[in-house]
Amino acid sequence: MGAALLAASLAGSLVAGGVAAAPAAQAKAPAERVTAQALAAALTRLDGLATSMQRRTSVSGMAIAVVHNDQLVFLRGYGVRTAGEAGAVDPDTVFQLASLSKPMASAVVAALVGDGVVGWDDPVLRTLPEARIGPAGTAPDVTLRDLLSHRSGLPDHAGDDLEDVGFDRNAVLARLRFLPTGNRFRAAYAYTNFGFTAAAEAAARASGNAWEVVSRERLYKPLGMTRTSSSHAAWIAEPNRARLHVPSPQGWVARFDRDADAQSPAGGVSASARDMGRWLRLQLNGGRFDGKPVIKAAALAETHRPQVISIPPADPATDAASLYGLGWNVGKHGAGLVQLSHSGAFSLGAATAVYLLPAEQLGIVVLTNGQPMGLPEAVALSFLDLAVAGEVSRDYLPLLQGVFKGMFEQDYPAVVAPAVAAPPLPLERYVGRYTNDYFGPLDIIRRAGALELLIGPTPQRFALTPVSGNTFSYQPRGENAFGPAAVTFEAGASGALTTVRVGNLDRNGLGLFTRQTP
Repeated sequence: MGAALLAASLAGSLVAGGVAAAPAAQAKAPAERVTAQALAAALTRLDGLATSMQRRTSVSGMAIAVVHNDQLVFLRGYGVRTAGEAGAVDPDTVFQLASLSKPMASAVVAALVGDGVVGWDDPVLRTLPEARIGPAGTAPDVTLRDLLSHRSGLPDHAGDDLEDVGFDRNAVLARLRFLPTGNRFRAAYAYTNFGFTAAAEAAARASGNAWEVVSRERLYKPLGMTRTSSSHAAWIAEPNRARLHVPSPQGWVARFDRDADAQSPAGGVSASARDMGRWLRLQLNGGRFDGKPVIKAAALAETHRPQVISIPPADPATDAASLYGLGWNVGKHGAGLVQLSHSGAFSLGAATAVYLLPAEQLGIVVLTNGQPMGLPEAVALSFLDLAVAGEVSRDYLPLLQGVFKGMFEQDYPAVVAPAVAAPPLPLERYVGRYTNDYFGPLDIIRRAGALELLIGPTPQRFALTPVSGNTFSYQPRGENAFGPAAVTFEAGASGALTTVRVGNLDRNGLGLFTRQTP
């Protein structure tokens, strides 16, 4: 997703910070502790609450796991894996987690830290020299901690545009060097899937294994997470999997496939609710599972510790800041209970959320197979209200639907046609190769009396539609695509066309391509 389609942590930050914490803060502290009676009452109501919210949103499938005091106390599936088809969601149905992958990945890195393989403050360039971030003066100082907490200086969602046009993980990480960091290093939070991926990849390199192998051997296998994987191929091969769904005039439809292997540590994990329940137990039990140490407690605890302000308070006299740890949003629920959370979201059709109250040994994960609209967060937050205070403090669903609607607004300029359009130049004048360092070559070709744009390592083809004069438009594809984007050619002093600017690729000022001389 692009900046406005913040599939993961921003949704979690908004929820864990101001949106969720504010209403519960009025409750009385002694009554908010999760007793056995309160938990039993909350679990009794959870099924009806989840069913009602799923019905209100019409999302096709959902699965929920709840853990308390190192026990799985609730595990259930709802709906179907694919709209319009047989095949019910059950506790073993595999969902794509999107950015809920991040706290799972930080646990893998914590395991390597506990093993002495890497340290949180190791420079990323030590094992991943191709991933240079920022200018020469600061690049050697960028650490795993900086990248896992989104404070490296990279701009928001850096590298996602490269993934959309087909670049793989290695290519994206090597091109991060072209992105401007300004004076943001350790000074500002900006959510970056590929910055996070760079840290995980650097840790994997230190271990001598690929990330997909490290995550399996160091986390999934020790926990018995038999339906969890860091590879898209494994998800595709799983017969009991929940397809991605997006809304349409005919209802929810399974229209897209999302291969997130390029950013696997940040968004490419798939898992079942049963497996996620095992991971919740690890998180809430100091890195132990079934009485055995899997991750050293101190290393895992560091992932839960705030590292950066993700959203500054609007009014520091009355508002709390939102905080981010290492793959976790760190906030408050009720009168002082620490709340860890993270959301995952693919605009192409997945929404997930996890919430932990570590002091109460309580955690819930909600997985859905529908485009994000706040359903998993609303279910989880409502359940926590029930467990902590005995009642749901507000109807979270419409509130969160408004938040997510704002996140899905187009974040590049819309194409606006003038009332009277000027004719384009003869089409052969536009034909040629244009290039820049970040995206590489962009070819404009003529085909069947029209122009096409080709871009990417395995060139993706897009039809160009005349708008006016030297401005055309095309419809982007992928996780960060909204409406049509402008493609504007510019002429030099001689009148020859010398550059082309692609609107949706210009979020960081890198969308200008220069024509190569024949």
